[in-house]
Amino acid sequence: MSRRRPLRRLPLLVALLLAALAWHNRVHLLAFPAIIGAYSAKEYCSCRYVVGNPADYCAAYIEQYLPLSALVDEPAARRVTARGLGSSQSAQWLGPRQGCRLLPEAVALP
Repeated sequence: MSRRRPLRRLPLLVALLLAALAWHNRVHLLAFPAIIGAYSAKEYCSCRYVVGNPADYCAAYIEQYLPLSALVDEPAARRVTARGLGSSQSAQWLGPRQGCRLLPEAVALP
């Protein structure tokens, strides 16, 4: 029976191949959710506080295919917190020579 229809096992073979590929790259796949928030927070902070662009422009500048669930701008502290894919990261403006830097701890969003 399997000689007449060799393509019947192709979906199973593809699924096994994808599972093996995902397992091989599991560390990178687990780091991906943090990248969305970190990129957005850092780029927004740089756009807003280093370059001095308005908030609306910077929000449009960091827009991606994967949407953020929250973007909190704290102008008094010059800190930005972005939440995307269940992970939140913050970036803060340090000064004119240092620019913006990602903060090591995640800030809880309301």
